[in-house]
Amino acid sequence: MILPFIEIIESVTPDPNTLMWKFADADKEIKQGAVLTVRESQHALLLNEGQLADVFPAGRHILKTENIPVLTRLRGWKYGFESPFKADVYFFNTHQFVQLKWGTPAPVLMKDASFGQVRIRAFGTYNLRITDVARFFREYAGTRPHLEIGDLELQLRDFIAPKFAEVLSLANITVTAAAGNITALNEKIHPLIQPCFTDFGLEVTRFTITSITLPEEVLKQYDKVTGMNMVTDMHKFSQYSIANAMDQEGSAIGEGARQGVVMGMISQLAANVSTQNKTVGTEDITERLKKLKQLFDAQLITDAEYAAKKEELLKLL
Repeated sequence: MILPFIEIIESVTPDPNTLMWKFADADKEIKQGAVLTVRESQHALLLNEGQLADVFPAGRHILKTENIPVLTRLRGWKYGFESPFKADVYFFNTHQFVQLKWGTPAPVLMKDASFGQVRIRAFGTYNLRITDVARFFREYAGTRPHLEIGDLELQLRDFIAPKFAEVLSLANITVTAAAGNITALNEKIHPLIQPCFTDFGLEVTRFTITSITLPEEVLKQYDKVTGMNMVTDMHKFSQYSIANAMDQEGSAIGEGARQGVVMGMISQLAANVSTQNKTVGTEDITERLKKLKQLFDAQLITDAEYAAKKEELLKLL
């Protein structure tokens, strides 16, 4: 029994989450002059004997050997041939797939000038679409008859995590900057991560980090720093530090005592500076400036605090 030839090739997207699917041809041959209809946000690809023959964008296409030079070359039809031909047809959705999830299944190692090597976790979303159908087919899709965006998302999730860590390293971003300004981090990472997707014929139209989780010890230190930034009464803060140290147990008492001494130095320095009517010698002020610098170098006070106290001392010279 001779099967009828295919004269019309078209396919409605079976599901909005479908990335690629093979046209069901029932092993029939395509008639010369057959009509291929590709809808908006679709592309079609012809595969002949395992080799890519041509890619068709949205529109109405008449399939003839003279219109498909690659197919003509593959078949050895130098002058065209009117007999039907066999080819596999694949359709692709080229619209944006949005709100795809990514995350770091295991903590990624990040180097930081203040905290050393820190392990962080990150999670987010991204939007994706196919921009080079031929490359995507060769580098990823292969000859699978059907591909869902969920299948790709799962594999890209494992691909993004190490790239995310690599990009963080190249961008030279601190831990506190990463956790405190995610919007700026998105802008830095997006263009750096795109080349990884270009290799697969894909474009990341939007890449978003929704959260970054820091280790417990880093969060505690970060809370201390931000707490100091909110201090306006150094005497009260010194009292708070002493009380806080007394609440600690074990080896933490020694650390709390050290912090109390440091806070006492800051409190004494603030009290001395605030006494404007006191006669202060140049040598004494110089020593206070040195102590202030030591506190700043030890990262016990912020840039703003250091600048403010330094300005007050310099006014007394």
